Amino acid sequence: MTTYILLLNWTEQGARNVRESPKRLDAAKKQLGDMGGSFKAFYLTMGECDMVAVVEAPDDAVLARFALMLSSGGSVRTRTLKAFPEFAYREIISSLG
Repeated sequence: MTTYILLLNWTEQGARNVRESPKRLDAAKKQLGDMGGSFKAFYLTMGECDMVAVVEAPDDAVLARFALMLSSGGSVRTRTLKAFPEFAYREIISSLG
């Protein structure tokens, strides 16, 4: 499984309906689970992003579909970061020679 970090911001619609946000999160967790992935962590944040999620998905295509499905709901906009765990980071750096 590949790890991804999702940076999420409410749209105007999402902010207006913020009280429904926990239900939307539950639906998103189920949706990603049905696609073979899972949420590892979720945070409400202060600053540039409204929320941050750490998720796993089988591949980039699955995560791309998931992010597009989230955005198409109209309540959030996403930015996705592919995350490399420490062992992969060390392998990448050591391969530099």
